[in-house]
Amino acid sequence: MGLCNSSLSSSSPSKTGLQSHASTNNHSNGTNNSVGGGSQFVEASSESSGVFMSDSGQVLESPNLRVYSFLELKTATKGFKQDLMLGEGGFGKVYRGWIHAERPETLAPSKGGSGMTVAVKRLSSESVQGFEEWRTAVNFLGVLSHPNLVTLLGYCREDKEHLLVYEFMPKGSLEYHLFQRKESFPWDLRIKIMIGAARGLAYLHGLQRQVIYRDFKPSQILLDSNYEAKISGFGLAKLGPSQGNSHVSTRIMGTFGYAAPEYLATGT
Repeated sequence: MGLCNSSLSSSSPSKTGLQSHASTNNHSNGTNNSVGGGSQFVEASSESSGVFMSDSGQVLESPNLRVYSFLELKTATKGFKQDLMLGEGGFGKVYRGWIHAERPETLAPSKGGSGMTVAVKRLSSESVQGFEEWRTAVNFLGVLSHPNLVTLLGYCREDKEHLLVYEFMPKGSLEYHLFQRKESFPWDLRIKIMIGAARGLAYLHGLQRQVIYRDFKPSQILLDSNYEAKISGFGLAKLGPSQGNSHVSTRIMGTFGYAAPEYLATGT
């Protein structure tokens, strides 16, 4: 599925101790899935028709997302088979799965190995931050759509189970290609990826109610089969200030080495 971010290698900066961010390490290709915590709403804009989910977690509107049952996703991942696990982080595990896509209105789960390949993130039932991560992903990716943002296909919420279903990104993360693959990564592809990621960021900044992403780094830039870049990991995202006001964080979040130094210094 869509989100695949790589774990930080010794060549890349370490994460800040100022915030606990979920990073899902991929055991098959060095990539991971990461959709961190948060509690902001996507409010009315040209891309959004209103608040998507309330503080209580009640879904108020879900125009773009399919609601899956836990049984459907269990079937799609062959019972969350260990061999299909793409990665694991503090908030949960990510599995490869298959969903039939011949009838988009139903998206019935396929028998393992056939159908549309997806990434299914199953959040830990014991993680409070995991629920915030799940809710933030639904709030933002459930109403925003752009070629350079990873696509959230649907979600599941049953009892203590919270799952997210993303498009599968076969080439993993930019971080994997920069820091973990053995062969050199061509500069023409690097430039193509940088342009795509910049377009995704520009889209977020250009919304009627701007989105402050706050976690822009190689592990959050995922690549499809054509090396087109898509931004993932909206756990630290929040809505920007309204009516021209400036924004001051009450809690600085991000990753040292990637976060803007003036933001780390001032919170603005």
